Amino acid sequence: MTFEPWQGGKPPQHMQPTQPVHLPQMSVMRASDADRERAVDVLKAGFAEGRLSQGEYEQRIGRAYQAQTHGQLQAIVADLPQGPVPQSFPAHPAQFAVPHTFLPAPPMPTRTNGSATGALVCGILSPMTWGLTAIPAVILGHKARAEIRRTGEGGEGFATAGIVIGWLSIAFGLFFVLLVVAAAA
Repeated sequence: MTFEPWQGGKPPQHMQPTQPVHLPQMSVMRASDADRERAVDVLKAGFAEGRLSQGEYEQRIGRAYQAQTHGQLQAIVADLPQGPVPQSFPAHPAQFAVPHTFLPAPPMPTRTNGSATGALVCGILSPMTWGLTAIPAVILGHKARAEIRRTGEGGEGFATAGIVIGWLSIAFGLFFVLLVVAAAA
């Protein structure tokens, strides 16, 4: 099957609009070089998508560069899409092969878990309280992580930091007690 380019004159019946096209007042306004380039871009896209034959593409490009008004440019590209054309998408999102790095970030939690905040505060205070708040930091941190998994709240980092600082404070406290006992013996 071959396609014959439209050579001007009256277009074939299948290319004639079914309703009259009313162009706004802009149709008599003079076209700028940028307007001509935009029309040429539309023609390039139409040719690349297979909507125009080689001969028709070349003819329309020549007419676009010679156009004097917006109306002439609009007539050259009127039967082509002026922007992205929606594609049909697969029924299941799993059929998309989009890497996770290009997907939108998951929504941030709206609320931070109170136990997670308490774990972090107790962990930070443990060196200043000689380790007295280290055990509550560990307990609150584990409690917070369980609550976060169950409710979806934020504060996972706070809970983990409280647990780590709490265990480090306990370890340093035990090491200090061992040094004191060894020094006394």
